[in-house]
Amino acid sequence: MADTSRSGPLYNTLWRWHFYAGLFTAPFLLILSVTGAIYLFNDELNDLIYPGLRFAQSDAPALPPSHWIAAADAAWPGGTVTRVDMPTAPGRSAMLYVTPAEGAPLRAFVDPGTARVLGSFVYTRTLVGFADVFHGSLMLGDVGDAIVEIAACWGLILIATGLYLWWPRGNQQRWAPKLALRGRKFWRDIHRFTGLYTALLIVFLILSGLPWASVWGGQVLQPVSNALGLGYPVHLRHHNDSSHQKTLVDTLGEAPWALEQAPLPHSGDHAPHHHSTGEDIGVDAAAALLATHGMDSAYRLSLPQDGNDVYSAYTYPAQPEGQHTIHLDRYSGEVLGDVRFADYGAIAKAVEWGVAIHMGNYFGRLNQIIMLFTCLAIIALVITGLIMWWRRRPHTGLGAPRALAPPRKRLLVGMTAGMLVLFPLAGASLAVVLVVEAALRRLRCRAQPTA
Repeated sequence: MADTSRSGPLYNTLWRWHFYAGLFTAPFLLILSVTGAIYLFNDELNDLIYPGLRFAQSDAPALPPSHWIAAADAAWPGGTVTRVDMPTAPGRSAMLYVTPAEGAPLRAFVDPGTARVLGSFVYTRTLVGFADVFHGSLMLGDVGDAIVEIAACWGLILIATGLYLWWPRGNQQRWAPKLALRGRKFWRDIHRFTGLYTALLIVFLILSGLPWASVWGGQVLQPVSNALGLGYPVHLRHHNDSSHQKTLVDTLGEAPWALEQAPLPHSGDHAPHHHSTGEDIGVDAAAALLATHGMDSAYRLSLPQDGNDVYSAYTYPAQPEGQHTIHLDRYSGEVLGDVRFADYGAIAKAVEWGVAIHMGNYFGRLNQIIMLFTCLAIIALVITGLIMWWRRRPHTGLGAPRALAPPRKRLLVGMTAGMLVLFPLAGASLAVVLVVEAALRRLRCRAQPTA
């Protein structure tokens, strides 16, 4: 007979997992929620904090991009402009990515009508930039990225175990908190029903964010979907060879998820009379060619740095159906790649839709509000969970629920194997937790006096 009571071994085991998972993930879920809530309003916040940089001061027609680059070169002698983000709307400035001769990379803002440099900042030293990087990696690089991924996956375990703990048993069915309760019971009710009514939103937020994780996204989902022809367009595979492995991420620093691992073509390969020492068509000609292929504004353009590099441009609108990527031969101007959303595989499309909603972009302000509500719900769950723990904690120890009996081996093996397949980092961490708990249980048994 299944163990469904609130006092049985299974209930107690899942309560212990919920407890430990909550303590471990609490600070990270709090960080993810706060930084995510900030980034939801990245454009609004940047406009508020940096209006002098984000808005053009002239309404004159836009000058060719080469004028903007020349202005940045004059402002930072010895520096290199690697990327140009076109104005996203009339009255907006252009943003240039500058690698100065000394110091951190800059984002410089230029009035497109006058080519006057309006100013610059180091992205990670801004509120939005800090929130963006901290959200993904805790400012710790790959190690921080792995920690965030583990915490997010354990968030799924928290949701699953939390729903099991709440599940009505017998005549205990209740669908709303009792606000008349006091003390720890009041916080427990708020915690339970906040989790109940936001569980699906939180699960969506976690699953739609995981494709950006370095292990689950970069080493599992992307390679598998690309190999199956469900990621980036299959016709891009011929760009790949042993001597050239660059991607959009290498040249632009970012890319649509669908194209992150798609290899870039080479300049000169399709026209034998052009080679790496030939004459570059120039950024103005590249911009004109892009316009003839339907890309005339609000795109991000990488500038060739090495001999075989291409001009790569892509749009990233609020709705991914409008994504468009073009690669141009830097010597001939030939279009070497023209990819639209319709060319993506099924998994890539699903991820792009999920990411757009995750970031609050897809359906405007309402999308932002729903995702903000989800972030606030996670914050509420963390705070109420910590309050409950603080009020019941003993003077010594953590106050974890007592283990009544070791979990069934078949259950543990099945859960661990499932986690390892679906979420490798989380599965590995679960295996470590189970090994440590088994070792501690043996130590406790040996320490008990025998009759």
